[in-house]
Amino acid sequence: MRFKRGRDYVRRNEQRLARIARWDRPIANRTERVLAWVNMLVADHGLFRLVYLNRHRVGTGRLWRSAQPAPHQIDRFARAGIRSVVWLRGQPEYGSWSLERERCQALGLDFRDITLRSRAAPEREAILALKAIFETIPYPALIHCKSGADRAGLAAALYLIFQEGVPPARAMRQLSLRYGHVRQAKTGILGRFFAAYLDDAAQNPIGFEAWVRERYDPAALEASMTRRRGFDLLVDRVLRRE
Repeated sequence: MRFKRGRDYVRRNEQRLARIARWDRPIANRTERVLAWVNMLVADHGLFRLVYLNRHRVGTGRLWRSAQPAPHQIDRFARAGIRSVVWLRGQPEYGSWSLERERCQALGLDFRDITLRSRAAPEREAILALKAIFETIPYPALIHCKSGADRAGLAAALYLIFQEGVPPARAMRQLSLRYGHVRQAKTGILGRFFAAYLDDAAQNPIGFEAWVRERYDPAALEASMTRRRGFDLLVDRVLRRE
């Protein structure tokens, strides 16, 4: 049984690497473009986002957050003045990546990518790398994940803290049901990250960035999490979150 599980893991990893290799290259012709659109709309559940993009302004308005946009939706953002797009989804496993990168290049938008996770304690390196992105991209800017609920909420909260000086207790409201974030599921660890800072700083005052660099313990955060299986099923199987 253990050997079978090992083979299954290897096979799934090989399939994932094949998907990355397929989409992490320029679109060469019309056939590849059609396949990328089909993959985005079906495999990446983009049909739902054509109806509702979960788009919201953040803070003073220099930043937008959303779900994964299609090329024509990126056009609309560009017409509204967007100058940068930050992809939060990590390695490209869908046609969405090829289409977005191509469209941003055609429009002259600054395109950045970074890996954030929705069901694990935020990595210190990723937090600081995102801070550096916020310090260097031209604004107005768009940040997005797949559904615009979890990783986009984490990134929006970090933007408010690092760029607009918003207190973490207020910034963490970017992770709420208003945006589709379900705190009772595994995704709730993102909100708990900010709560861990508030708990620690209440006992031993420290600035947020200094806490991330010096006292943040991802393993302890993971160990502190409790969740309800029913909410995990809702997020993973019904809402099909990434």
